Amino acid sequence: MESTESTRQKKVARLILKEVADIFLHKGNGYAPGKMISITKVRVSPDFSYAKIYISIFPSVNHDEILNSIHEHVHKIRFDLGQKVRSQLRIVPEIAFFIDDSLDYIEKIDKLLKS
Repeated sequence: MESTESTRQKKVARLILKEVADIFLHKGNGYAPGKMISITKVRVSPDFSYAKIYISIFPSVNHDEILNSIHEHVHKIRFDLGQKVRSQLRIVPEIAFFIDDSLDYIEKIDKLLKS
């Protein structure tokens, strides 16, 4: 399926990815102690009011409770994002986090191919 995102959507998505990754780099231990959280992908709605943020967690055990912890802090993360992008974006989109399990899937396929 070909992506129909506009150039502006892609630019805003890259900006959000960069800034949320920075937030997790500096404050991620508060949301997921002992885990490394990577932002793998960001999708922004055409009206820029909503952003889906896909994350990868390493090590990938207990990722449901980490996702819950992140959901509990979503307002703080959005506030921090707003502080970082207020000069570039008119509105800070609502954000939602999802687990990107593509790396786990690749690892599983890799193990199957080697066995």
